[in-house]
Amino acid sequence: MSQRTLTRAHSFRERIGDSLSSHPNELVALFSRFIQQGKGMLQPHQLLAEYAAVFSEADKEKLKDGAFEDVIKAAQEAIVIPPRVALAIRPRPGVWEYVRVNISELAVEELTVPEYLQFKEELVDESTQNNNFILELDFEPFNASFPRPLLSKSIGNGVQFLNRHLSSKLFHDKESMYPLLNFLRKHNYKGMSMMLNDRIQSLSALQAALRKAEQHLLSIASDTPYSEFNHRFQELGLEKGWGDTAQRVYENIHLLLDLLEAPDPCTLENFLGIIPMMFNVVILSPHGYFAQANVLGYPDTGGQVVYILDQVRALENEMLLRIKRQGLDITPRILIVSRLLPDAVGTTCGQRLEKVLGTEHTHILRVPFRTENGIIRKWISRFEVRPYLETYTEDVANELAGELQATPDLIIGNYSDGNLVSTLLAHKLGVTQCTIAHALEKTKYPNSDIYWKKFENQYHFSCQFTADLVAMNHADFIITSTFQEIAGSKDTVGQYESHTAFTLPGLYRVVHGIDVFDPKFNIVSPGADLSIYFPYTEKHKRLTSLHPEIEELLFNPEDNTEHKGVLNDTKKPIIFSMARLDRVKNLTGLVEFYGRNERLKELVNLVVVCGDHGKESKDLEEQAEFKKMYSFIEKYNLHGHIRWISAQMNRVRNGELYRYIADTKGAFVQPAFYEAFGLTVVESMTCGLPTFATVHGGPGEIIVDGVSGFHIDPYQGDKAAEIIVNFFEKCKEDPTCWDKISQGGLKRIEEKYTWKLYSERLMTLSGVYGFWKYVSNLDRRETRRYPEMFYALKYRNLAESVPLAVDGEAAVNGAK
Repeated sequence: MSQRTLTRAHSFRERIGDSLSSHPNELVALFSRFIQQGKGMLQPHQLLAEYAAVFSEADKEKLKDGAFEDVIKAAQEAIVIPPRVALAIRPRPGVWEYVRVNISELAVEELTVPEYLQFKEELVDESTQNNNFILELDFEPFNASFPRPLLSKSIGNGVQFLNRHLSSKLFHDKESMYPLLNFLRKHNYKGMSMMLNDRIQSLSALQAALRKAEQHLLSIASDTPYSEFNHRFQELGLEKGWGDTAQRVYENIHLLLDLLEAPDPCTLENFLGIIPMMFNVVILSPHGYFAQANVLGYPDTGGQVVYILDQVRALENEMLLRIKRQGLDITPRILIVSRLLPDAVGTTCGQRLEKVLGTEHTHILRVPFRTENGIIRKWISRFEVRPYLETYTEDVANELAGELQATPDLIIGNYSDGNLVSTLLAHKLGVTQCTIAHALEKTKYPNSDIYWKKFENQYHFSCQFTADLVAMNHADFIITSTFQEIAGSKDTVGQYESHTAFTLPGLYRVVHGIDVFDPKFNIVSPGADLSIYFPYTEKHKRLTSLHPEIEELLFNPEDNTEHKGVLNDTKKPIIFSMARLDRVKNLTGLVEFYGRNERLKELVNLVVVCGDHGKESKDLEEQAEFKKMYSFIEKYNLHGHIRWISAQMNRVRNGELYRYIADTKGAFVQPAFYEAFGLTVVESMTCGLPTFATVHGGPGEIIVDGVSGFHIDPYQGDKAAEIIVNFFEKCKEDPTCWDKISQGGLKRIEEKYTWKLYSERLMTLSGVYGFWKYVSNLDRRETRRYPEMFYALKYRNLAESVPLAVDGEAAVNGAK
């Protein structure tokens, strides 16, 4: 099989075969129920429901000897084409097996990935059954010789594994250290040598120079600035970059001497962390409205904008700190490259260059989309941007050359379009590339691969999925916020894992698209902006001047364009949610399960912040969600219980809003069907607000259930409501219950979710991957040729098939 498969003695095919032999009646009954539903696909919850309906507890005990229950629990989908049923079985993250049962013949066979995908394609196109000439995309042969960890717990710790593995190859004898010497000798910034100069030509010369430098440093005061012994160092062959004071230079020289004499991966990572490597960073985020104010809540504009703005502030601080410690006088630059929107009235999106507040050297650089007929002046949906991205990349390259006067040291892509542009730029400039998905639409829209033609006119998923595969496989490293984003959990498939094998019938099959064990994956979790989001208990920092505005939002009895509904009992705690008003965020689902639970309505008020009452949305999903929201308010007679507030653009006030809700002893609820990370979850927990959040995606990892918050399943709304009821019932009996969860959330944030930790890790990753890319085959040129070919032969045609927007007036789709 072309994916990681089971090495255990009994495969799932054998288990099913054994169970059919020993308990034929029971298994025939189960598979017959599958087949009675007709041709189609069954999801895990449906498989478990059918299993529970067919088998009594006594039957299940009888089946235990064949461990058939394990098969059902591990199955992620079943493809039913009578009289056959195929199962995709996943015993643990990243490990898959495919089997097919013919119920007429009581026969079980193991399937290869192409065989399984071909069978699945018959759901939509029976002609594929005898067609052996379908385009198959398979990256595995190109990566077969590249090292991979074997354990699921290693997923997302790519840099540690890579450093250990490649270090063992590099450090087998003294002569093998020459790549490190060459790396240091070649290191420069705009022609200015750093670390070493031409006086040092060999390892022995390097060690001799370092020992002489060490002796000199011991003879002077530890706080002596580097400028006072710079000339002595140059004579020895050492240049700027070792540190700003004698003490720091001594420590760093001693670190390299240790590495040369007794090399190990940990020392190497520490040493790479002190080498000056990052001065110019480019961050791509082309779609939506990218600005610092008055844009949040617009279609395609939300958490990603907040993430990037917080990211660059922390990253600039870390870059400045490291440059100072390296003893250099270099001004770093960070450019957020987004799309220029000339007609974005009321925002700065029409401004070419905008300084990021709270920074000294970071700007938003906006470049317009254009065609041969001129630039596109208005917003267009992220699903419609594909035809413009190649020309956009060329324009961005020209703008960067003028703005930076240097080649970037790192390019970071964001979301599908930004990752594709970063791929094209990195290829053109020969720069280290990082990708950050934020969200992969294939996960958000179930079965959008197999039924891609149904979605094509609206979403153009064929183009998007192709772009995602190209960027994933071209990137030097991939950052995710959580493990779940890569490889899901024991029971759920991860976003990236869903791209391991899939099919777009009639277009191509992906036999092996991405391997979640690839060491390019790294978990680097973001945090919240601590200047805006801080605990409600920090009274001296509280923005009490904003309380009248917040109380107006929450309690003003008159409907207007900013809020709807009234809260009759203003003394009750408030449960609160804030997101874009789209299907995946499921705020209407929250309103529905709140409305159905009478006890929950007695205990707490509900406040939702989403949408815009002041204008009719052009977004089709948002229009549908507006209708559902109004219908649920009427259906469950929520007048007096719910306050529906329009999307709030003021982040500073939003931070105080979280804390104000905490003052009411309320809670935050995030009910999304799927959430890649969950920035609002981190924000609420950082403010000390107890949080209930979806178990599907990042929040399930951020929150330790019952300790730092609570997990809820949005597909089981009534159960979610009961979990919230139980919490508030306990708080009525014992107010310390609320404090315990609040403090648990704060502790969790401090340990794992801060921008300081994020920026330190990102800098380390860039250094380690940059080094190994230089001294080894880490750039995997043969692997990159494959997505480059796929881009040229398949993606480009798909992108050209996406209709050009009539300057922003094309039909728009669901907001991200």
